[in-house]
Amino acid sequence: MKVTLRPVTMRDVDVFFEQQRDPESNTMAGFPPREEVVHRAHWDKVLADPTGVTRTVVADRAVAGNVVSFEVGGDREVGYWIARDVWGRGVATQALALFLDIERTRPLYGAVASHNAGSIRVLEKCGFARTPNLSFTDQVAAADVVARPALRPLRRRTRPRRTGRAECCQRGRTRRRA
Repeated sequence: MKVTLRPVTMRDVDVFFEQQRDPESNTMAGFPPREEVVHRAHWDKVLADPTGVTRTVVADRAVAGNVVSFEVGGDREVGYWIARDVWGRGVATQALALFLDIERTRPLYGAVASHNAGSIRVLEKCGFARTPNLSFTDQVAAADVVARPALRPLRRRTRPRRTGRAECCQRGRTRRRA
């Protein structure tokens, strides 16, 4: 299956709305579906965020989902939503790998519902590893909060430098650490 990324359009947001209404997808993601007005307001905010990076995932010329990055509490996070009809075909892994060439901020974190083994595997295949601390989502009701392991880039090594140390992350890129 050929997977590409392109900028998000308002037509894509309509497709995303239908995709996020799928009950099984909601269970796996640990997010309830949004009403259309709330969904549009959310995407208006996402697309207006100058620090955010958003892409539509296209698989075999059809919109298959989205992948985004954004700031949460000073950390950079990546998230994605892939339509259920393409699950298990490598679309999420290909899309995230392509996105990591666009989003070069490191460290980059992903958060996933602890029961979502497929999504955890996607992150691991793309070089993320579990961290011991947990993060929580504030987008669901307090009674439905899902503990999600925060993930960090896997490839990490240090070497001495005069002004500190460097982190080597995804694909050998380095970022100076304060």
